[in-house]
Amino acid sequence: MPSSAPLMSGDPQRFGDLELLGRLGEGGQGVVYLARTSEGAHVAVKWLRRDQSDDAVSVGRFLREAEVARSVAPFCTAAVLGTGVELDRPYIVSEFVQGSSLQQIVQEDGPRTGPALDRLAIGTATALAAIHQAGIVHRDFKPANVIVGPDGPRVIDFGIARALDATSTFSDTPVGTPAYMSPEQIMGHTVGPASDMFAWAGMMVFASSGRAPFSNDALQPVINRVLNCPPDLGLLEEPLREVVQRCLSKDPAQRLTAEQVIKRLLGYPVPDSSLLLWGAKEAAPTDRSHVKRTKSRRPVVIGVTAAVALMLVLAGAAVLSPALRNNPPKAGPTTAAPKETAQAPRPAPSKITLPGGAITLYEQPSDPITLTAYEIYNKNLDDDVDYARQSRHGPFEKYPGNWESMVSPDGRYLAGRSQYYTSDDYDSVLITDRRSGSSFRVKTVREPLVSPIRGWSKDGSKVLLDIEKKVKGKKGADWITLGFAIVDVAGAKVSVVDVPDTSIQAGSFGWDGDGQGVVIVYGDDQGLRLFDASGKRTRDIPGVGSPAAGTRRVFSPSGKMFVTDCPRKADGDHCIWDTATGRRIRTFSSDCDKVLGWYDEAHLYCWELDNHASRSEVRVVAFDGKLVRKLLEVPEELDFTPYFTPSASS
Repeated sequence: MPSSAPLMSGDPQRFGDLELLGRLGEGGQGVVYLARTSEGAHVAVKWLRRDQSDDAVSVGRFLREAEVARSVAPFCTAAVLGTGVELDRPYIVSEFVQGSSLQQIVQEDGPRTGPALDRLAIGTATALAAIHQAGIVHRDFKPANVIVGPDGPRVIDFGIARALDATSTFSDTPVGTPAYMSPEQIMGHTVGPASDMFAWAGMMVFASSGRAPFSNDALQPVINRVLNCPPDLGLLEEPLREVVQRCLSKDPAQRLTAEQVIKRLLGYPVPDSSLLLWGAKEAAPTDRSHVKRTKSRRPVVIGVTAAVALMLVLAGAAVLSPALRNNPPKAGPTTAAPKETAQAPRPAPSKITLPGGAITLYEQPSDPITLTAYEIYNKNLDDDVDYARQSRHGPFEKYPGNWESMVSPDGRYLAGRSQYYTSDDYDSVLITDRRSGSSFRVKTVREPLVSPIRGWSKDGSKVLLDIEKKVKGKKGADWITLGFAIVDVAGAKVSVVDVPDTSIQAGSFGWDGDGQGVVIVYGDDQGLRLFDASGKRTRDIPGVGSPAAGTRRVFSPSGKMFVTDCPRKADGDHCIWDTATGRRIRTFSSDCDKVLGWYDEAHLYCWELDNHASRSEVRVVAFDGKLVRKLLEVPEELDFTPYFTPSASS
């Protein structure tokens, strides 16, 4: 059977006579399921999101995708087989195409070269020729919308496609993916097949190099480069290089058509595009201010119209979740011990098998923490491979190009740190809004410094990074901590803070109990040192011992308590401390091999090694030392690092 992620709590079991088998993915419009017909055939079912089902515009766009796809030759897309309604939400049934997106293939297996790249170029150009022949402009042609199946590439997601008529002119905000949008699409002018060819050329650069021709940087710099700068074609070779170069012309009248691209790649001569006329429905705009060049070094968009200004404003608003607009209440101090009457979690979890190994997750929607990411050490690569969830309870996806991948408390955002420095030698973090599809990248520190991700703030408004440097130590190379950085998601910016304190260089930063400042272990007696967001030292809590899992989840959800390995292990394994006073509240022992953090205000979660079963487990432990709930089960031989995320309300 084709691979898919398990169905989740709340997912339907059937759509009429279709049996739902699992989840294939989740996007801005809805969830895509793998289903089986009554005849035993596999199909894909796309179900509109609940929060869009009451919006007439969203429903109309969703159903128009089916209409548009039906009008396109079936060999170049996933054929639409039917539509229906379930729980007052429409769904589309389409042919199931076994394969991965070009985006995923390049990220996991690397860029395409040689004959594989040539086949991809001709196959996708042929698909676009068929789409344009049907009188359709796709308008969001990009690597994520090309599925590479065993019989060749298929183009998917016609959600914003339009027929070649008056409706192709934007009357509001341009829609698309900025890294692959043409200048005329950004400027809000009429778009035709030439706009799709611009996107096709950008996709071929990505396929051959792993990056877009105008980068995948923050939104405004990308738009500036699309409008004013020449593309970076990487190592593309002829004849493909010349074809891509012509299709990336700022002037749509200078670009090749899909048919011309196919002929040129097959060795047929193609006349100068400027002597060829696009059809009346796809005429190039007379206003060509978007090709204006400038010598200014200021990082601004030149010649941006009101439509683009509106686009930038809306893009900024798109990454502003309700949690960012409200200041979460600060937890007050307490000296009271946790109540003994706290109820343990009810053991009725779903059993989910995770990709990457024989890993079993046990979870239920009411859990105060959720596994949202993990790393598995790959011996062949001598490196960790990242997996992160596509939403708080969605399927996991592999991110082999990241050093770290961490999901925000509400599941909306993904913070990923690339394994590679930028072209100007900066470490960087990419923040992606899964709901809107927008993203931005912030540059942090220059090589040889690095900026590992430490975690999201409680409200999901900020991301904390360490600033580290490799130095020569007594036992070889070692990493020391020089400071921290905080990424402001709403402002799409980063603040880098130098902390000149040698006593903290062996530690790593974490959020403090309020989530407004940071904390780190300091000194030989293993105390906690707190700093505000500007790097000013605010307080020391000495002699408390070392947090078992560092400072990622040292504080309870309220911030009123923190946990450490008891100093000198005199009175037990685990010590609970009052944050306000630094007074020890409680000491207890358990079978835990390593505490990982707080499950809720009255429970911790920890690693436990089951020697008899040759496996490791993550379990919830109460303050009497009893292990009350299993969260995760991993083979003992698997080098596995889990990242649990507390809910936004925890």
